[in-house]
Amino acid sequence: MVSISTRMSQAGSQAEGKPMNLKAALGLLTSLFFMWGFLTCMNDILIPHLKGLFDLTFTQAMLVQFTFFGAYFLMSLPAGRIISRIGYKSGIVLGLSVAGIGALLFYPAASFLSYGFFLFAFFVLACGIVILQVAANPFVAELGSPETAPSRLNLTQGFNSLGTTVAPMFGAYLILDNNSDDLISQASAVQMPYIGLAVALGLIALVFAFVKLPKIIDAEEQKAEGSAWNHSHLVLGALAIFMYVGAEVSIGSALVSYLGSDALNLFGEAQAAGYVSIFWGGAMVGRFIGSAIMHKISSNKLLAFNAIMVVVLVLISMMTEGYIALWSIVLVGLFNSIMFPTIFTLAIDGLGQHTSQGSGILCLAIVGGAIVPLLMGVLADNFGLQNSFIITVLCYAYIFYYAVKGFKHN
Repeated sequence: MVSISTRMSQAGSQAEGKPMNLKAALGLLTSLFFMWGFLTCMNDILIPHLKGLFDLTFTQAMLVQFTFFGAYFLMSLPAGRIISRIGYKSGIVLGLSVAGIGALLFYPAASFLSYGFFLFAFFVLACGIVILQVAANPFVAELGSPETAPSRLNLTQGFNSLGTTVAPMFGAYLILDNNSDDLISQASAVQMPYIGLAVALGLIALVFAFVKLPKIIDAEEQKAEGSAWNHSHLVLGALAIFMYVGAEVSIGSALVSYLGSDALNLFGEAQAAGYVSIFWGGAMVGRFIGSAIMHKISSNKLLAFNAIMVVVLVLISMMTEGYIALWSIVLVGLFNSIMFPTIFTLAIDGLGQHTSQGSGILCLAIVGGAIVPLLMGVLADNFGLQNSFIITVLCYAYIFYYAVKGFKHN
């Protein structure tokens, strides 16, 4: 998200009361990371559900991710401007409220049996999540000393991964286990889970509206000459973020359909959702392992190793079947883990006063999660789902290039 140079207020206004301590504030903010990880990963469950409900092609089904991640491209910069005007706390309440409205829209979308309405609901939900991310990331970074900021962000990102791990199990139990042949019954399976999520988002918004968070005050930034676009390692890093998010979202979106397909011939979609949890759980475990390894191995070398491992695993899955194909694609999650934060860190390294602009550029590159899955859907419709994974191989091959050469400063 767009980085903003900030400092913490030394004391709250007596009229507002004493702010909560930093640890309590961090714990409360962590709930946001869990929620948007959970909501984002629910897409992986709804894509196969909506595909069957509306008899969609893979390309049409991937419009879910195109709509959802397209919101990042459209809303990231406006969200930054909104936060700068209303502040982090109000921005968090706004983001939760917008996301809650998006979740509520799933009820009429199911009632009207309208795929277009579902896509609109996804877009509104994603807009809320974008606002949350723009507000919460710099807030967490400022809740303590700058030296421990990476540790705090890794901790909260770990809970984001926990959300992505739990969501597939939740969605499989409440949505995919519906075996009714009646379309109305299948559609209604979406309603109560998202009503529940809307209620949860509303309650969290109320908590944030009334608690006294530590004050974060924007500091003036010096006007920087030139542009972040002049740094080749940033531009190439933005492309790497585009490729990474696109590949990860493509694999996550296709997993339920892929593991339940005739190509693997193993089990149905509801059982396949359990392996989606393992996929995202691997990303959570890999993040902690990678954090420890980086004390001994440079981050670009670890990124290069992980990229090569993913290329090998995806190719194995494409060329085999059964449990070999299953476990090779599921293990991709473990090696995905460190990629986003590592690419992000390498890309903004040495930008100095251009760091804010560079962060914004990297944020816009998340739109890869909208475009690459759609291209994968086109390939799946024309050449088969298993063969369509070749597009992710190309994405990870580029990430390997960035880790070896592209990250170097010009």
